[in-house]
Amino acid sequence: MNTYYRLLKYSAKYWKYLLLSVLCTILFAILNGASVYLSIPLLDTLFNTSLVSSAAPAGAGSGAEASGSILPGFILSIKDSLSNAFNSFVFSGDKTDALFKICVIIFLAFIFKNISGYFQAYFLSFVEQGIVRDLRDDAYRQLHKLPISYFKGERVGNLISIIVNDVTAVQNSVSATFLNLIREPLSIIVFLGIAISISWQLTVISLITLPFSAGIISFVGIKLRKYSARIQEKIADITSVIQETVSGVKIVKAFATENYENNRFNEETQSYFKMVLRITRIRNLSSPITEILSVMVGVVIIYYGGTLVLDNNQIKASEFLGFLFAIFQLLPPIKELSGVNNRIQESSAAGDRIFEIIDTQPDIVDKEDALSVGSFEGEISFENVTFAYPDEPDVKVLSDLTFSIKKGEVVALVGPSGSGKSTLVDLIPRFYDVTSGGIKFDGKDLRDLKVEDLRRFIGIVTQETILFNDTIRNNICYGSKGFTEEMIIEAAKIANAHSFIMETPNGYDTHIGERGVKLSGGQRQRIAIARALLKNPDIMIFDEATSALDNESEKLVQEALDRLMKSRTVVVIAHRLSTIKNADKILVLDEGVIVQSGTHDQLLEEGGLYKKLYDMQFRDKAE
Repeated sequence: MNTYYRLLKYSAKYWKYLLLSVLCTILFAILNGASVYLSIPLLDTLFNTSLVSSAAPAGAGSGAEASGSILPGFILSIKDSLSNAFNSFVFSGDKTDALFKICVIIFLAFIFKNISGYFQAYFLSFVEQGIVRDLRDDAYRQLHKLPISYFKGERVGNLISIIVNDVTAVQNSVSATFLNLIREPLSIIVFLGIAISISWQLTVISLITLPFSAGIISFVGIKLRKYSARIQEKIADITSVIQETVSGVKIVKAFATENYENNRFNEETQSYFKMVLRITRIRNLSSPITEILSVMVGVVIIYYGGTLVLDNNQIKASEFLGFLFAIFQLLPPIKELSGVNNRIQESSAAGDRIFEIIDTQPDIVDKEDALSVGSFEGEISFENVTFAYPDEPDVKVLSDLTFSIKKGEVVALVGPSGSGKSTLVDLIPRFYDVTSGGIKFDGKDLRDLKVEDLRRFIGIVTQETILFNDTIRNNICYGSKGFTEEMIIEAAKIANAHSFIMETPNGYDTHIGERGVKLSGGQRQRIAIARALLKNPDIMIFDEATSALDNESEKLVQEALDRLMKSRTVVVIAHRLSTIKNADKILVLDEGVIVQSGTHDQLLEEGGLYKKLYDMQFRDKAE
């Protein structure tokens, strides 16, 4: 239940709307009870031929007295006073006048009952939708706080499913639970009060089913929570399959594996189908059993009450019918309440998955006394840096690295695949923290600086270009609306992107599709470079930005990169060594260790791994 209580805490900020909903619910329950209670004077009016203006109060008199009462004296006094006032008004004329007045009162009761029901539903909807929105926002906001290492161990489809499907499951449960836990108990209290006021003996008999129903509900609720968690996990599996298939649609078609993917998806949906049937069978178990028990007791009540009317005349026929109306009006709210625990368990299972994200503590956080960064003036220095990924702490990706990157320098990283180049540059913007040693920014340890300030000085262009399903303009000025048209165009021109942008259907307002699918690889890369240029960072990181391009696109992108490198500090991971001949410093990595360091000419003269890599590329190019 702790999970569900956490979900309910989200309603605190909407207490005004919740209070209005409760008030409307109270009014609804009272008017609903009144509309049923009015059946007694209506029946008396229609069938009691001896009825006169001084008729005994409905629900009181000999029948009520004969049947006995367990109500406190002051409540009986209030009840009798209200009954006398009601009868004095209704039965002040002949039977036709009384019938007309009762019909008008019943009509007004139903009108105001439905008006209060409408506003109760509206105010409650405001609360529940607010809870769902806040819950989804918190989960999404938390995703941005989590380190990159978290996403390495999580499927994208699973995260999407949690934020979309699990929150929706909570919404359905919160909606029904708020409504039922407020309205149905009030309805039960009202109708139970009516029933007790007529005959407490019959009321006691009618409550025999409660212990049995409670036991069934408890058993079903335990089962539901277990299976609900499995269903949410299965939905995540289905979402993951869809996400992977859509993202890799080219590979699916290229390898003609449509049937394989269809079968894989069918297996997941079949498993989900079986789980849903199982949980539906369990969920629907409590309602019919409760109803059958209630009907059994109802038959006993009808027989016993009928004998009181026919044999002993202990209760009037109109009162007995009114009692039956009240008791049978108790069944729907009791039946609804029997499902509340089921919904709570289902929403708790979904809430567990949501709070698993919200409660995950990010590894990369600012210290309480973190320092602000105003400028980059000196150098970035690596001092005996060793790094291993959190999920594989015994596998060192980088070992005891020591070097510096001075302001204005172009430093290139080269080495075989898997040598640790990308991991090294990921440490600079603190995507990860070092395992041992330290990285200093102008003499201050990165871990002592505010992460947001640090990253403001850094621009990144990666091999895998990440663009968003938006216009070219919004991709270039991503995250900021403060750039003028002239600034955007100038950045595009420097990135060799302006000419092809103007050839698109709507120029800078052209939508480029998901991940920029409407553009070529070289065009996407140049948009990414324009985005980095517009940010105008002091430090640029290029992670093999031209390795996936053809020769013509590479030439255009390389020209843009050369312009971007001017008067900046640059760290570049080089795939083609010919592009870093003019680098101020080249670091050669192998298995996480710097094995060579120097300029292009120095390293060629020195020989070793760099010359080997260069000769291999030169030979491949010649062939």
